[in-house]
Amino acid sequence: MKLQSIRGMNDLLPEQSATWQYLESTVARVLSRYSYREIRFPVLEQTELFKRAVGEVTDIVEKEMYSFDDRNGDNLSLRPEGTAGCVRACTENGLLHNQTQRLWYSGPMFRHERPQKGRLRQFHQVGVEAFGLSGPDIDAELLLLTARLWKELRIDHAVTLQINSLGTSADRANYRAALVDYLSARKDQLDEDSQRRLDSNPMRILDSKNPQTQSLLNEAPSLEEFIDQESKEHFQQLRATLDAAGVDYEINPRLVRGLDYYSKTVFEWVTTHLGAQGTVCAGGRYDGLVEQLGGKPCPGVGFAMGVERLVLLLDELGVVPDSVGQIVDVYLVAVGNVETQALVLGENLRSNCPAIRLQTNCGGGSFKSQMKKADKSAASIALVLGEDEAANKKIGVKFLREDRPQETVDQVDLANYLMTIITTD
Repeated sequence: MKLQSIRGMNDLLPEQSATWQYLESTVARVLSRYSYREIRFPVLEQTELFKRAVGEVTDIVEKEMYSFDDRNGDNLSLRPEGTAGCVRACTENGLLHNQTQRLWYSGPMFRHERPQKGRLRQFHQVGVEAFGLSGPDIDAELLLLTARLWKELRIDHAVTLQINSLGTSADRANYRAALVDYLSARKDQLDEDSQRRLDSNPMRILDSKNPQTQSLLNEAPSLEEFIDQESKEHFQQLRATLDAAGVDYEINPRLVRGLDYYSKTVFEWVTTHLGAQGTVCAGGRYDGLVEQLGGKPCPGVGFAMGVERLVLLLDELGVVPDSVGQIVDVYLVAVGNVETQALVLGENLRSNCPAIRLQTNCGGGSFKSQMKKADKSAASIALVLGEDEAANKKIGVKFLREDRPQETVDQVDLANYLMTIITTD
């Protein structure tokens, strides 16, 4: 039997990883400028954690989690999202009591969905969470942070911010009852999926993509009518900050998010460049989640961005810098019985020129075949070490991307010479 990867769990090949590294390094750089610190936690957690956090009647818990009983009889799940695990880790390790935390994490998440472009069974997210801060200023900071990230990645023209307020859990309960009353009287007009959600998670019907259901919702009760005054003021202050900072946004009254723990602010950054999978970053406030998972009351707000979708968007827009993927600046050609000298010379250059990316030819080959490898590597310079050069402590310098004559340099001067002619990022 030919062994293959599991459906929806893809390999990341070397020619793809460069864009991932560019995205991840840009994200880490922007987050460090806002003083967010990295946290890491397991991909496996007790299933009960996600049932209590995400909600037992959500699609994720009901249909999509990878869950199993281990040898000790414990029911475990691969994490379908990161916030619950982050809260568990912070609570267990005493990071939240009378403290504020600004944290981020990255890694794989798992959901048993129908694989398609931008939606996989193993997918990757970068998550950002802030704890201990209840005001709209931290909500705004997260949105300013993401807006800056889009500018750094040169995709700000292709994404749109949508925001909404869900109010408190009591507000949502009152709205849910009114929505169920309205839709129950029109149940035969709902699509099959919405009919199922009417009993389990009716607010998700607001997200329905079915045109007939969306038309029916035009006359439904509005969530805004049920939101308390404090939540309204919170939302108004958030909007005022975004206006003052020049961050454009749209108010989407049907934006509810798919997880039970959200309250007050919710948001999504969406794009029209990826078809149906247009959400590249989403999140909101979850002030009751820490207590719900056994900790002391602690407000929280955060978001997650989909790495695969952002990589697709970067490629679609053609905004990845040309230098990304370039891994070789200098290729060291070794002709004749000089392999040892070439390796030693390469190590000396790496010590003295740490910013220069150097590849030493291994496996032998003729001068012609090695020069073909040098050219294929996309290096700008080939260093040619033959037996005569090795005996005389010299090295040939051949320019592969410029119309310049070959030069011969003393090996003792080579490091300084290379640093004057090679520009590194």
